[in-house]
Amino acid sequence: MLLTIDDFDFNGKTVALRVDINSPIDVNNGIILDDTRIKACVDTIKELSNKGAKVVILAHQSRPGKKDFTTLQSHAVKLSEVLGMEVEYIDDMFGSHAINSIKRMSNGDILLLENVRFYSEEVLNDWKKWEGITPKKQAKTIMLKKIYILFDYFINDAFAAAHRAQPSLVGLAYYMPAIAGRIMEKEIKILSKVIQNPERPSIFVLGGAKVDDSIDVIKNVLNNNFADKVLTTGIVANIFLIAKGYNIGPNKKLIEDMGYLNQVEIAKELLNKHGNKIVIPIDVALNVNGTRKEVKLNLNEEITHPIHDIGSETIKLYDEIISNAKTIVANGPAGVFENKNFLKGTEELLKSMAKTYAFTVIGGGHLSAAAGVVGVSDKINHISTGGGACIEFLAGKKLPVIELLKESYQKYKK
Repeated sequence: MLLTIDDFDFNGKTVALRVDINSPIDVNNGIILDDTRIKACVDTIKELSNKGAKVVILAHQSRPGKKDFTTLQSHAVKLSEVLGMEVEYIDDMFGSHAINSIKRMSNGDILLLENVRFYSEEVLNDWKKWEGITPKKQAKTIMLKKIYILFDYFINDAFAAAHRAQPSLVGLAYYMPAIAGRIMEKEIKILSKVIQNPERPSIFVLGGAKVDDSIDVIKNVLNNNFADKVLTTGIVANIFLIAKGYNIGPNKKLIEDMGYLNQVEIAKELLNKHGNKIVIPIDVALNVNGTRKEVKLNLNEEITHPIHDIGSETIKLYDEIISNAKTIVANGPAGVFENKNFLKGTEELLKSMAKTYAFTVIGGGHLSAAAGVVGVSDKINHISTGGGACIEFLAGKKLPVIELLKESYQKYKK
């Protein structure tokens, strides 16, 4: 159980609202190229403002050292545009300018403070280790001790960052109620349903390059009987092909270079335990000097070129399974979809999902982008705002932000 916006009266209250509006930016002019995440948090911001709250937004953009690590000035402009309400940008987070700006706010006002990752305490390596680190430690950072007293409530709507334990995400929960925003509430509700109480048959389609995360999801959904079948694509499928004894030639070296060769033994164990539920490709598309060449897989033949997609026979097989499903969860593209010669697998599987009557969910990241390219985003029931957070949730891992929201419910529910 979580505390939600419905549980409190925000009129006249000052609210710290943590969102994730980390967006692709043109590094030459600062223009935001994709405002999907900004649009996603509009409902929470507008609702709080309409209820008379003084809304102080905390957010980040990229990380130190990257070309798109910049201020949140463009984000404030875009937020104002999509909200149809003024969002004042403050180029400070805990200094006198920020503090005085918060103190002079009127009911319904909206402020966006500076990129929290400009401050060293937010990006300490210590925060990557959740075990043994309490919210108290994050709460005692200077950046939060200077401003926490200004707030009545802390609302966390940054589901995409829920797997992190940085001060701006968890520290304020030490001082005041931590409340789920509308994005957070929706993500947890939907993702909990598809892994704990899905309509059957429930199918997971897992691909992409994050092999260890995807295999953790496979372990979780099959060991706990949350899924009836798992369809594998991408590097994930290649791991299972090796586990089944296929010689995939140079593709094995790629997996070794990526540091995932240790996942082969785990895949073997999963095949031994759940072999009838794990479906692997029967043909693949090779990149032969830039052209697409489909070949059937044969245990006695070596693959001599890079595998960049699943083949037509596999697409047909997967489409048949998807068409009979009642719940479908997909994460990661089927191949190198950025190259039009190898978009076919990803495109056809997304179209298969879009035409079913099943409840469909796509994890964030590359597959979400691919759905936009293919033009089926509006035909998917739920596209998660979180990439890493989504897959860790599906894998059954504890996410620091969600754990704190649960603790806050127990502390403040009365």
